[in-house]
Order: sequence, then C-alpha cells, then structure tokens
Amino acid sequence: MYTARNMQYEHSDRIRGLASGGIGAIHRLALHTGLVDAIDRHLEVLKVALPYHESDHVLGIAYNVLCGGTCLQDIERRRQDEVYLDALGAQRIPDPTTAGDFCRRFGEPAIEALQAAINATRVRVWRMQPVEFFEEAVIDADGTLAETTGQCKEGMDVAYTGVWGYHPLVVSLANTQEPLFLVNRSGNRPSAEGAAERFDQAQALCRTAGFRHITFRGDTDFSQTAHLDRWHAQGVRFVFGYDARPNLIREADALPTRAWTRLVRRPPAEVQTEPRQRPANVKEAIIVERAFKNLRLTAEAVAEFAYQPVACAQPYRMVVVRKNISVEQGDQRLFDEIRYFFYLTNDRETPAADLVFLANDRCNQENLIDQLKHGVGATRMPVDTLLSNWAYMVMAALAWTLKAWFALRLPDTGRWAARYAAEKAAVLRMEFKTFVNAFMLIPVQVVRTSRRIIFRLLAWNPWQAVFLRGFDHLRAPLRA
Repeated sequence: MYTARNMQYEHSDRIRGLASGGIGAIHRLALHTGLVDAIDRHLEVLKVALPYHESDHVLGIAYNVLCGGTCLQDIERRRQDEVYLDALGAQRIPDPTTAGDFCRRFGEPAIEALQAAINATRVRVWRMQPVEFFEEAVIDADGTLAETTGQCKEGMDVAYTGVWGYHPLVVSLANTQEPLFLVNRSGNRPSAEGAAERFDQAQALCRTAGFRHITFRGDTDFSQTAHLDRWHAQGVRFVFGYDARPNLIREADALPTRAWTRLVRRPPAEVQTEPRQRPANVKEAIIVERAFKNLRLTAEAVAEFAYQPVACAQPYRMVVVRKNISVEQGDQRLFDEIRYFFYLTNDRETPAADLVFLANDRCNQENLIDQLKHGVGATRMPVDTLLSNWAYMVMAALAWTLKAWFALRLPDTGRWAARYAAEKAAVLRMEFKTFVNAFMLIPVQVVRTSRRIIFRLLAWNPWQAVFLRGFDHLRAPLRA
C-alpha cells in the first residue's frame, strides 16, 4: 500500500506552519476565563515585571506541557520557534534556565497564592455549568510517591517502599477530575498528613461555587477521626476506608447470619452489540499448570453496625464487606479465607451496597494521579528544593486543569444537545495524551496581520468540529 518513491523536502519561505496549532485556543481560554489577570493579581514573586510577568512564567510552563514538552529543556524548542511566538503574540518567552529560576523564587505563601488564583478562576468556570452540576461535590484525597534519582534535592527522603523522593498529596474534585490542591511533602511523611486542612479548603471552595452537598472520600489512611464530628456538624457526608483492626474483625464475626446481604457488583460495561465469545484465559492456565498459589474470589456480602472511634463523641455507621476467597494451588482447592473491608460513614440513609460502590469509585482518582504523573509529568521534580518542585508541580498540573476547563466550556445546548453533551463528557474524561493529539497537535499555518492572528488548519481529525465549536464559544466574554 505504501507506494511513494520519489520524495523530497523543501523549505517554504511564505507558509509558516506550526505543529501545535491548538495552543491558540488554549491561550484564548486562559484570557476568556480571566486566568491571566488572576495570576498577576494574586501572585507576587518578581520584584520588577521586566520583561516578563508572573503569568508569562506560569503559562509558559503549562503551555510547554500542552504542546508535548516533558521537561523544562523543551521550553527552548518553543522559544526558538518564531511561528509559536507569533501564534501567542509574543516577542520572546522565558528560557529553561529562567523558568527554573522562577520556580526557585517560590516560598510557601507564593505557592498558596498561585493555587488561590487558579481556584478563583475555577469557580468562575464552574458557575457557567447547569444547575444539576451543583447537586453534590465529591472530594477525594490521596498521596502518591514521586521517585527521583537525584541526590542533592532538598526535602527528599526515603519512603516506606524504599525509594527516594517526595510524597505529594492530591485533593481533587471527582465530578470533573480537577486537582483542587497539590501539596509536596518529604518522601517519608504519612500519606494523610495535612489532608484535613485541605479537605476544609476544598469544602469552602465548593461552597463558594454553589455546590449544595459535599462528600469527602479517602482510603484507610484518611479516616481523619479527630475531624469527623466537626465535619458531620457542618453537614458534610464522608465515606472513609477503615483499617481492619482486630476489634472490628471481632464485631464482624459476631454479626448474625441474617445481618449479611449478598453484594452484587455492577456490570463493568453494557454490551452495545452482540456479546462476543470470551478468549481463553492464558494466565489462569499457566497458574494451574505450574501449581502457583492462586486466590479466587467466590462470594461477597455486606453488613453494617454502629461504631464510635476513640476520637469521636458519637457513633457512626460502619459498613463491612466480607470477601470469601478460595485459596488454590494448581487445580487443588486448599482452604477458604475470609477477608473484611470496612468503610466508616455518617450517611445513615443510603443502602450499604451503594455506599460500598461509592467508596470504590474513589479508585478513579488513581487514574487522575497517573495522568498527572505520566501524562502531564507534574511530578518529575526537575528543580532542586521541595518548594521549587512544589511550584513546578502546580504550574505543570495547570495544563490538565486547562484541558478540563476547555471541556467544561463546550456548549451542550441547542438542537444537538444530546450529542454535544456526550462529546463534552468524552473530552472531560479524555486522557491527557489523547487530548494533546486531538486538540493540541493540529498543524496550522499562522498568518499574523496588524489586527488578527489567523490559524489556517492544514489537516483534519475527528475531533476538529468539537475543537472549532469550543473555540467559537470562547469568543464571547465569560459571564459568571
């Protein structure tokens, strides 16, 4: 099929092309939402804005990530690209060394000010969503290890896994998978350290935006028992995993048989066409052939009982899942094993099974963390101190936030409202690499006139109609 033979390359003197043509729409989004003004208004890192303002540095790092850059050095490619500069109306942008120096200027108050600027803009974007968007805000928190091979990075330490690096905390809104707060910590710090304060900040942010109900979720390290009474009094619903301690296991063992209900999991996906024949399980066949130890889940049941943590003044609802696991070796069944999983909540009305599913949905935050780590590269820790790497992490994660805002600003009304809503949800759930390929790496010809910057599309992809519809919607001012 590949029949091309006589090929040659020529340099064009008139047509000035740009591979990352979507950057114009993203910069328009930053102006449309007021992000540029918010950063310059909240953040004061530079003594003199000559020639760059704080927003130039912050957006320079975020735009580098959106254009496919993976490190600070990739900024040099943007800086040497005259067409890229013309596309943004810039005479020049900070070089990698200047960008690294900008990160080193940050103290903790400056990092908090940058996050406050982003969140102030975030609230304006949220307020443009339909009424049903504000029914409930589900806030997740989790820690993740950011390994580094450097030996001179201040603040690094050895984690519980034996690797050296940092231990960032991620607090996010599950509805849109936006990171609300990022906190860099030393590698040996506990996973839940400082999470309660960030939960409070996230609650205040969502209340300001207009969310009617708030739910906190976290795994067993985030039970936060010292704060549960206060959150309950504030009207916050919480669902936290809880360690399977001996006293809780005894409580579960003592429950009568009638207290347990079979837990029926939801199907992973609905078959849109005809069901296909399942392929042979190669892995399971090898396990049986080589007589490896194998754990097979045979049944699940759910029950509940009242439980009052030591740090609480009142009892709460403890939902427990009992997993019956068959321990096998080869094709021989050795014995059955019972494992318990506990979830502490103040929700006394929702069925226990639904609370289990709600708690399990928190695993979707693992996808967000993976995107921040490997898609965006926010946890690469390219600078030399804990605070400077924290600042870089917040600025790089802004690339993911801009992707979410572009999706939220897509119109979903009119004659084709159902299709537009499905496309909006698809862009919001889209992986970062897919978004970059579909919406950023669009070949364009850039024509700069005295009053306009024209992007002439030179290629087509299936998402182009969504891209153009979104850009047209960004022409109007944001009215929140």
